[in-house]
Amino acid sequence: MTKPIRHAELYRMVYDTHTCPWGLRARDLLKRRGFQIDDHHLHNRDETEAFKAEHGVKTTPQIWIDGQRIGGHDDLRRFLGLKVHDPKAKTYTPVLVVFVVTALMALALSYGVFGQLLTVRTGEWFISLSMMALAMLKLRDIDSFSTMFLNYDLLAKRWIPYGRIYPFAELGAGMLMTAGVLTWLSAPIAIFIGGIGAVSVIKAVYVDKRELKCACVGGDSNVPLGFLSLTENLMMLAMAIWMLAMGSFGLGVAHI
Repeated sequence: MTKPIRHAELYRMVYDTHTCPWGLRARDLLKRRGFQIDDHHLHNRDETEAFKAEHGVKTTPQIWIDGQRIGGHDDLRRFLGLKVHDPKAKTYTPVLVVFVVTALMALALSYGVFGQLLTVRTGEWFISLSMMALAMLKLRDIDSFSTMFLNYDLLAKRWIPYGRIYPFAELGAGMLMTAGVLTWLSAPIAIFIGGIGAVSVIKAVYVDKRELKCACVGGDSNVPLGFLSLTENLMMLAMAIWMLAMGSFGLGVAHI
């Protein structure tokens, strides 16, 4: 039996200088759900304000389905039983994305250099590239990062400039580790910042039982301070100890 075609009316801003992205997303969602759409364009600010005043709404787009006003894009998703993004919700996704991407980068580098996906350098590059990627995210807004960092880092609380130094130290150590040079410099830096970071997270989360946001991917994130945050510091420690051990045996990290 053929399902009846449902009718939707969409009102959205389409100016010469601006097209509402949420209106485009609403139209695409309606199309994918098989709705017949009457797509009404609001061509300028006056039309938009008059429309909002007429219908008593504060935003556009606005959607009607079978004569019933549904609301905007998020309201449409709720009406269709779909998940609506909550910008305030805590999530580990930013950190997981960094780790997945840097793992793929490490695999690509290993294959390009050695002709094999899995080598010792794959693991080393994964950690060092992760350090660089995380440092980059912190440096997007160093003021915001350093402010959030003050919530839990033990050294930053006692010496405020450390919050601004940290991402540069992490970036520099990661760069040297990626190149496999100056281990005498990169390893102590990683041990220092990774060790303090690990102790700080353990104290804040597992001893004091505080619920905080992690500054690991920048000061505007909603990543909870916890295991994945601790992982960043433990990886730096492990990488530094490994490189020092390899150097003590005369293996030369860059040539393993």
